[in-house]
Amino acid sequence: MGWIVAVIAAAAAVAAAVRAQNSARAERIAAARAELAERQAKAAEARTAALTDEIRQLARERIPAAALALSHPTAKVPGLREAADVDGGSARLLTEAVQAARAAVVEERGRVDAAARAAMRGTSAKIQSLLNQSQQLLHELQHEYDDPRILQLDFRNELALRRTQATAVLCDAWPGLARQNSPLVEIVLGAQSRVAGYERIKVANHLRDERLALVARAAEPLAIALAEVLANATAYSHPDTDVQVTLQQSGGRGAFLVVDDAGIGMDGDALDRARALLAGPPEVLLTELGDPPQTGFAVVGRLVLQYGFNCHIEDSPFGGMRTILRVPAHLLTVLEDDRSLSALAPKPVRTQASPAVPAPTEQETAPVPQPVGGEAPALPSRRRRAPRPAPARAASVAAPDREQVPRTPEQAGASWAALQQGTLNGRSVAGPPSAPAPDDHDHPDDRDDQGDDQT
Repeated sequence: MGWIVAVIAAAAAVAAAVRAQNSARAERIAAARAELAERQAKAAEARTAALTDEIRQLARERIPAAALALSHPTAKVPGLREAADVDGGSARLLTEAVQAARAAVVEERGRVDAAARAAMRGTSAKIQSLLNQSQQLLHELQHEYDDPRILQLDFRNELALRRTQATAVLCDAWPGLARQNSPLVEIVLGAQSRVAGYERIKVANHLRDERLALVARAAEPLAIALAEVLANATAYSHPDTDVQVTLQQSGGRGAFLVVDDAGIGMDGDALDRARALLAGPPEVLLTELGDPPQTGFAVVGRLVLQYGFNCHIEDSPFGGMRTILRVPAHLLTVLEDDRSLSALAPKPVRTQASPAVPAPTEQETAPVPQPVGGEAPALPSRRRRAPRPAPARAASVAAPDREQVPRTPEQAGASWAALQQGTLNGRSVAGPPSAPAPDDHDHPDDRDDQGDDQT
């Protein structure tokens, strides 16, 4: 029986050992599970904290930066700060939130901008109509009174009309003025008269055909665009410097209007932005033009997109900027000979080889010393070179009115006022006429025709 007791004791010992081992293993498993649960809880807390930080960054930085980047493409939009602690699904949702916010901002900005354009378009049309009526009234007053202040009022009315017209064009409105086929040089003069610093603008006419003109549909748009370019050139250059405007004609490629100023120039970012606006982007928001808005280049770009001419800006050799307006050949025409040009239009600059030089007279081609041996001279055309300046001087003395120096509007107004005053003084001495003379109103009408290129 002793062996039975020993077996039982051994079995009990083995059972106790197994139980102890199982208990220890269970304790180890429980400890491992507790440690795993603790690690998982800490990881979850870390992910929650990281996700909370990302959501906070999304609201405070990423969405505002995405909205800012719509108007400033160089602005940087931050990404996820703790990408390792945010799972793929959460990161994807955060990116979709930024894109959705960006799309909502774009849609809202477009809606607000469209409403603003509509309001400004209607307001500009009413103001433009009132200014046109004021301009007509001022022209009538100029024929009745000699007060030079009327000319100043007319000029300031013209400046206000240009600003209103540019705003209307920027809001996709019609320029508000229909013109016939107009000489290119007169369009330049009309644009010059719409700029505050017009007396600083010097026009050089290098056209081969002085009767070169723009078709009716492009005449007023080009005048508006050139006026904006000239206004920019005069505003950003010193008041003591000139703004050079050169008219050039290119065979088969149209005409060029080159504007040079000696202003402060542009840095790289400003130049890139100006070129982007002048290229005629399909959409320019009013809120992107600054405060106060700088609309000049945006107006030119809108006209470029609508009417088909081109505009380029670059550094000028005069130290400022050079702006080139290119008018394609399909927008150009030539006026008939019966159409008279403005008396203020500068004559084309002729070179020495120009055919405008008068032919030699008999006295110019007479006696030329013969070389020894009786041989004929090798270059008989040189006979005309020595006396050639003489007929030019004679022609200038015989017809001095053919080479008139362009007068400013003030000089023209002063001359006209003096003529009217002299006429009134003469009539007061001679007494009232029995019937009005037929020529009493010829000069006012002529002046009105010459001074209304821009209307």
